[in-house]
Amino acid sequence: MKYIRWFVGSLLLLSLMAGSVWSKGWKAGVAKEIITPKEPQWLAGYASRTHPSDGKLHDLWAKALVLEDESGQRAVLVTTDMLGFPKDLSDPIRERLKKQYGLSKAQIILNSSHTHSGPVLGHALQDIYPLDASQQAIIDRYTRWLEDQLVMLVGNALKQLEPVSLAAQNGVTRFQVNRRNNKEGALLEQTELKGPNDYAVPVIKITTATGKLKAIVFGYACHPTVLDLYQWSGDYAGFAQIELEKAHPGTTALFFQGAAGDQNPLPRRTVSLARQYGRELAAAVDRVLEEPMRPLEPHLKTAYSEIELPLSAPPTEAELRKTASETTPYLKRWATRLLAEQKRGKPFVRSYPYPLQIWQLGNQPILSFGGELVIEYALVCKKRFGPDIFVMGYNNDVMGYIPSATILQEGGYEGASSQMVYGLPSVWASSVPNLIYDEINRLAEEVGIPVSK
Repeated sequence: MKYIRWFVGSLLLLSLMAGSVWSKGWKAGVAKEIITPKEPQWLAGYASRTHPSDGKLHDLWAKALVLEDESGQRAVLVTTDMLGFPKDLSDPIRERLKKQYGLSKAQIILNSSHTHSGPVLGHALQDIYPLDASQQAIIDRYTRWLEDQLVMLVGNALKQLEPVSLAAQNGVTRFQVNRRNNKEGALLEQTELKGPNDYAVPVIKITTATGKLKAIVFGYACHPTVLDLYQWSGDYAGFAQIELEKAHPGTTALFFQGAAGDQNPLPRRTVSLARQYGRELAAAVDRVLEEPMRPLEPHLKTAYSEIELPLSAPPTEAELRKTASETTPYLKRWATRLLAEQKRGKPFVRSYPYPLQIWQLGNQPILSFGGELVIEYALVCKKRFGPDIFVMGYNNDVMGYIPSATILQEGGYEGASSQMVYGLPSVWASSVPNLIYDEINRLAEEVGIPVSK
């Protein structure tokens, strides 16, 4: 009897000790919601489309992950099957999350996968779509609904907080191709592909106290532009999440986009290829999950800032009139809109508030950038802060491409003409890359991330 009492007491003590350890560790909550439009709506990303959606390959999703460290500090990651968050959507969402849950901008990352098979949102790339009043009304209605859904989604994730452990590691897969330095039509003749590239597949594994895989957060730097159809889908990123959730029942897989501004999946343009790349990415994630990963201590630090990025000199009235006479429809709409604004006395935008952000999960730095970040930024940051960092693009506000100094000098789509696609009056000033690097260095210092020797 004495032995039995000792044994039961020991088990109770061990249970209390284990509970104490978990209570002082990480907590996580996840939630997900279908955000597929319920009526035909214009698809985002391509100016060449001529009519609204006519079906779906699979549903579009928004997913939320809430993390809480041992001191009660929280952070929220929201991932979406969307082209990009415009400022007019992300700002109200973050203001409501601040008011309802006390979350600052530093604690919130709103990431879009950049699928080109998701819906057009209000105040985003409006010049490139030939929208009539009825379609614009549908878009505005959906955008208001989406804002409500995403705020509710975070609230649902907060209700699901439970003790977890976190681990992180980078994997690798290689279907991204630098689209500036490799001609899509000549791929079959090329014996080697030209970079730069970053083939990393960042992965965070979230496991419950009972050992169950609760969530997988993973990313890749590649445009989801395999498909240019009229059916909703998350493109390869959507198929990858489907594969992972099928392989791990009950687990939520959240995809975030990386520095994909100049990276395309090639070859492309078939559903079979989108599924193939999704399976390849899911296989890369599964390989990481099967191997030892770095455990992350339950310490969270966050930092956020917005810096004004200057634009170059705006076009003259004569230049706008010349562009307005061109045959390319979206260029005509862009120039005509700017001429009308100029006539009303509205000044041209001369700079833009650009969001940057860093999270430090234990010893895992996550660098978050707004806009369509090109791959050189990821490579430079990995040289500065080490190869294991995670780099996220397309966060909080996607206002245009963010070209490197090299691409700004070279011009082309990512360096120049895409500014018209996004409705900006001119290209970025040459000082922009250095301003971004200086600010991310400052944020890294704020959260204690050392510069790699």
